[in-house]
Amino acid sequence: MVDGGNYFPAMLDDIAAARDHILFEMYLFESGDVATRFIDALVDARERNVLVYLLLDDYGSKHLNRSDRQRLLRAGIHLCLFNPLRRGQLMHNLRRTHRKILIIDGRTCWTGGSGICDEFDPRSHGRHHWHDTMTRIEGPCCGDWQRLFHDSWRRYASTPLPPVTQPPQLPDGCLGRVTDSHSPTHSEVMRSFIQHTRRASRRVWLTTPYFVVSRKFLRSLKRRADHGVDVRILLPGPHSDHPWTRHAGRHYYTALLQHGVRIFEYQPRFIHTKQLICDDWLSVGSSNADRWNLRWNLDANQEIRCPSTLAAATAQFEQDLAHSQEILLEQWLRRPWRDRLHEWLSRQMVRLLSWFSYNRKH
Repeated sequence: MVDGGNYFPAMLDDIAAARDHILFEMYLFESGDVATRFIDALVDARERNVLVYLLLDDYGSKHLNRSDRQRLLRAGIHLCLFNPLRRGQLMHNLRRTHRKILIIDGRTCWTGGSGICDEFDPRSHGRHHWHDTMTRIEGPCCGDWQRLFHDSWRRYASTPLPPVTQPPQLPDGCLGRVTDSHSPTHSEVMRSFIQHTRRASRRVWLTTPYFVVSRKFLRSLKRRADHGVDVRILLPGPHSDHPWTRHAGRHYYTALLQHGVRIFEYQPRFIHTKQLICDDWLSVGSSNADRWNLRWNLDANQEIRCPSTLAAATAQFEQDLAHSQEILLEQWLRRPWRDRLHEWLSRQMVRLLSWFSYNRKH
C-alpha cells in the first residue's frame, strides 16, 4: 500500500482483528497523532487479552514521551528497547534496528519503510507527508518474519515469546522469501540485490531515499546498463530529511549517466520508499541501498515473485516517475559550481565516517 493515509488504517484494522498475539518491531516511533492511534489500538488489544510485544529502537524512539511509554506499560504491553544508548560506547551505540515489522497472530505481517510518526501521515503532515509504502504478507513467510523478531527480542528481553507457527501456503502460489542484514560483514539483502541485478535481462528499477552505495553494487548497475538493460534509479529531489546524504549520492551521477543509467529525482515531497525490481522479481522492506545500512543497521526485506504484486509495484514506480525530473548527462555536466562543492564536501564526509567506523571497529 502507498502512503500512510492508506496503510496506517489497514495496519490498525489488522491490530483490531488480533486474537492471540502481536509482535511489533519499529525504528521510528514518535509521540504524535499517528503514535496515539497505534497506542490506542495496542491497548485495546491487551484489553481483549491479546499478548503484545513491542520492540523499539532506543534511538529511534527517543521522541516517544514518558506518558506514552507509561500508558503502554500500564496496559500490560511488553515494551523492550533495542540497544539502549550508553555513554562512552560510540561504536556500540551506532548499532540500531532499522526493521519495520508488524506480525498479527503469526499469520499476517507488514513490512516496508514507514515509521510510526506524523511525517508519514497526510492527516497530520498535510501535503508534505513522506511518500512511502508498506506491504502486507500472508503465508509461510510470516514464520520467517516471526523468527527475525524472536532473534532480536531474545538479545534484550527476558519475557518469553509465543512459539513460531508456520501458516499454510497461499492458494495463489505466490513465491517469496525474507532476506536480512544482521552484521557488518553479512547482508543477505545486499547480496541478493547484487545477484539479481547481475542476472537481470530486461530491467533494474531501484527506488531508495539514500544512495551512498557500495562499489560492488554501483559496478553491477553500470554493467547491466552497458548490456542494454533498462536501469532506472528513483531518488529524492529537493525534499530530503538528510540533504547532505542527497548531495553525497549525487557524486555517483556522472559515472552512472555515462554508462546509460537513467536517474530521476522525485519532486512533490520526500520519497522514502525502498524497493528494487529486477525483471519479474521484487524486493521491498526497510533496507536502504547505502553503506550505513550495511555496516550498522539490522534490516530485512521481503522478496516476492507474484504477478499481481509486481504489477502494482511497477505501476507505482511509473507513476512516481511521472512526478520526477530526469537528470540528463549534458545538463548535469553544466550544473553550478556550488552544487559540485556540496557534492564534494558531502562525499568527503561519507569517506571520513566510513574510515572512522572501520578503523574504530578493527
